[in-house]
Amino acid sequence: MIVDPGLDHIADQMSAQVQPVMSHMAIGTGTTVEAAANTTLESEDFRKAFTSKTRTGSKVTYVTSFGASEGSGDITELGIFNAAAGGTMLSRIVFSAKNKGVNDTLEFTVEHTYQRAS
Repeated sequence: MIVDPGLDHIADQMSAQVQPVMSHMAIGTGTTVEAAANTTLESEDFRKAFTSKTRTGSKVTYVTSFGASEGSGDITELGIFNAAAGGTMLSRIVFSAKNKGVNDTLEFTVEHTYQRAS
């Protein structure tokens, strides 16, 4: 879900471009359903700069690989942010638990497709 602060960020990027671009992915253990008013993850565990960020047409793809000691446990939520700490959250996703041991690597790919009016 693109959250309300994320919509404000998109508008900023199309006009004043005061806010930094999206740069980080965070994972956490929160399970509350996404809501438009979300500004943070429910229970953030680890945040890391994107491994890659690409744009193809109206689709933006964010990829982040979380390595050993970069978050662990039952990962159930993910967010896209424009800062290493704090910052603006663009989107939040809640999903079935992905167990990550402290020595495991877990990679997430998030695609945002912006629809054109028909």
